[in-house]
Amino acid sequence: MSKKVLIVTYYWPPAGGPGVQRWLYFAKYLLEFEIQPVVFVPKNPDYPIGDSSLEKEISEQIEIIRYPILEPYALAKRFSKKSTEDMSKGVFPKSENQSLLQKGLLWVRGNCFVPDARVLWVKPATLFLKKYIQENHIGTVITTGPPHSVHLIGLGLKKSLGVKWMADFRDPWTSIGYHSKLKLNRAAVKKHLKLEQQVLDTCDVVLTTSKGTQEHFLEKTNNTVKVVTNGYEPAEKNVPVILDLKFTISHIGSLLSDRNPKILWEVLGELVREEKKFANQFKLQLAGVVSEEVLKAIDENGLTPYLDNKGYVDHSEALEMQKSSQLLLLIEIDSEETKQIIPGKLFEYLKANRPILGLAPKGSEVASIIETSGSGVVFNYDQKEDVKTHLYNSFRLFEKSLLKVSNTSGIEKYTRRSLTGQLATEIKELWV
Repeated sequence: MSKKVLIVTYYWPPAGGPGVQRWLYFAKYLLEFEIQPVVFVPKNPDYPIGDSSLEKEISEQIEIIRYPILEPYALAKRFSKKSTEDMSKGVFPKSENQSLLQKGLLWVRGNCFVPDARVLWVKPATLFLKKYIQENHIGTVITTGPPHSVHLIGLGLKKSLGVKWMADFRDPWTSIGYHSKLKLNRAAVKKHLKLEQQVLDTCDVVLTTSKGTQEHFLEKTNNTVKVVTNGYEPAEKNVPVILDLKFTISHIGSLLSDRNPKILWEVLGELVREEKKFANQFKLQLAGVVSEEVLKAIDENGLTPYLDNKGYVDHSEALEMQKSSQLLLLIEIDSEETKQIIPGKLFEYLKANRPILGLAPKGSEVASIIETSGSGVVFNYDQKEDVKTHLYNSFRLFEKSLLKVSNTSGIEKYTRRSLTGQLATEIKELWV
């Protein structure tokens, strides 16, 4: 007989983006491991992007509880729709480009809503769930963040009911790159650190998506910290893949100001100017939120005529784009903090079985996964000439219809079903 587990998450279909997919698929496959998920989500969320195509992945056997939330972003949009939408998507313009209104909203967001703008959901959700858990005899709770305010719901339930609690961190908390952009005062910084420490020390298990984040948290707590990465859904069998006729280089996902690979745009601009055949065949395809600064850098390098900027596309379309592209771009911010970040799209890139070109900081986990699996090459930001040589050689292979992934290995462990098996083991260990 299946045993119930309560999963508390902010992101759930019809939300779009990678944040929703991790627990959508975990919930789907936990049923196969005799674990019955009960999913608690906001009833009236203000999601920055939507993707109705993900709703078909929700199993009818999953119980979903929708509880009202007060959304500050929805209220703030009455004053500045664009600035608020940008903030909710994680788009933070550089300080010199911010208006007074944007600076004010960032200050309010950072100092009045700790740890984040969904903190007003914590108290009412905790009160509701205390009663629900007692009435339905649920002994295990899983919270997943960001938003990290969701973990405060788990903290409250652990303290009041003594339930087993797993805190899943899809991203780090105080060490995440954008944290420094929130214009936090000393009191807010102190509160963030205190709340993070309480969550790390009080839960029964900390779950992370990368070894780097695991090591980071182990420096902060003596608690148990485990890794279950993100993953991918296996491709349907016997479905033909039709590659783009052009030398299409695609990036799927957000390209914000901090993730602006200027050396890549410079290299592509040089190749377009120097190689006529390259210019005739090249297409740069972007899908997702792209900042004005990135678009400006692309234009400054003469690449706008080759750009197909699709904006946000639903998940099913993104998967098709990945499979048909000649080359897939994986861009990670060049910083010490991002070495431990493994974007969810990496695993779907592996599934697409197209060559990956990565730009990442030295010693990054994404480089290790890509190179170990034989799915592509990752360069550092000081390797401009190496990037240029690789792109030119890739184009020459494309001309001969020889551009492909040759020796992909070991990626089966990243299927959603396999990863859910790992998760189920961690959950059942809580019951012993």
